[in-house]
Amino acid sequence: MSISSDGLRLAAYLAAPAGAGAAPAVVLCHGFPTGPRGAAASSATFPELADRIARECGWWALAVNFRGTGGSAGDFSVAGWLADIRAAVGFLDRRSETRGVWLTGVAEGGTLAVMAMAADPRVRGCATLAAPVNLRDWGRDPARLLEYARRVGMIRTPGFPASVSAWARSVAGVDAVAAAAKLAPRPLLVCVGTADAVVRIDDARALVAAAGATGELRIVGGAGHELRHDPRAVASLLGWLDRQVSE
Repeated sequence: MSISSDGLRLAAYLAAPAGAGAAPAVVLCHGFPTGPRGAAASSATFPELADRIARECGWWALAVNFRGTGGSAGDFSVAGWLADIRAAVGFLDRRSETRGVWLTGVAEGGTLAVMAMAADPRVRGCATLAAPVNLRDWGRDPARLLEYARRVGMIRTPGFPASVSAWARSVAGVDAVAAAAKLAPRPLLVCVGTADAVVRIDDARALVAAAGATGELRIVGGAGHELRHDPRAVASLLGWLDRQVSE
């Protein structure tokens, strides 16, 4: 299926729970593409996670390819991906079959999910897996990120962005810790691995601390940055989703 964001068509996959009646819903947010296929393969395994959430938790689960990735139109920018998350939330929120919308984000998708939740009262909670608290490493050298985005296929339009400086400022301005301070009383789950070479445990702790009493930290022993494929992290996510509607 597809959804619309700023007039762009975004490729998406919607998993439906069994049974009748309204059910809670979650948007799955992917991070920057990795691997030899680059942006074309972004979130390729997320429909599998969406199906599992629908089957085991009884939730609607929407996996979206943000602009510039997979079969979606457009080109990557921080503002654009945040708009895509808002569009996905709106798509689920308008459906009569849904009962509340949550976010789950992996890597940079988790970072931006926290940012999106802070600005959108429709979002009831957020879970992140291996999410950095900012994009400052890229922001210090935006030309490197721009070159990377073009190389992996996240940016395909000649002459985009029209303003490189504005595009770079949006990257440098990402701050999930500041955003997390605006979430209470809504819940935030932060999962991080002890062997993650990208996300420091101290940063994960700072993110949870900023969320206050509703922040929750899960440290996965020996796990690296690919928490999306760690069964312990996925089990923590599924358990957290279950608790959102049972407590």
